[in-house]
Amino acid sequence: MLLLAVPWLVGDGALPVALRTVAVYAFALAAVRLGSKRFLSKASAFDVVVAIMLGSILSRAISSAEQFWAMLLSGGLLVAVHALLAALAWRFDWLGPLVKGEATVLVRDGQVDRDALRRTGVSEHDLEQAIRLQARRTDASQIRRATLERDGSISVIPLEREPVILDVAVADGVQTVRVRVE
Repeated sequence: MLLLAVPWLVGDGALPVALRTVAVYAFALAAVRLGSKRFLSKASAFDVVVAIMLGSILSRAISSAEQFWAMLLSGGLLVAVHALLAALAWRFDWLGPLVKGEATVLVRDGQVDRDALRRTGVSEHDLEQAIRLQARRTDASQIRRATLERDGSISVIPLEREPVILDVAVADGVQTVRVRVE
């Protein structure tokens, strides 16, 4: 058994568990750093599922000396498969939406897509909050596009209206003032 090669990992006492914890932490840190820069950033479901699974697998390596090496191998394989799928999704456009999901447009040219809100589970209050925080606007009619991104955030692009320019005669055609109204 490989575990015998590292006798300090054997046992359920405080010291072996503490040492396995440090070893698993170092392994997890290295695996995540080698696996992907965006692994635990604002992540899509694709990344979150892997993070949860990795945590579950590696916790077993800490609690069970008999499963230590098998769980480290499983964790490394999980990170490698994640990195491979991410690379394939980058290479093949059709795979990205299957693995990572798709963005959903919630507002287009000031019109709220209520079906998209219902399908995605985004409430009107959530949408209004994103509009206030990101676009500094109070109404969806002032938004060109709001999109529920693959990571669950809502991005908002305000509707930019062209200013109205008025020419105003001041004194019977003698002088004209140009006024810009925004």
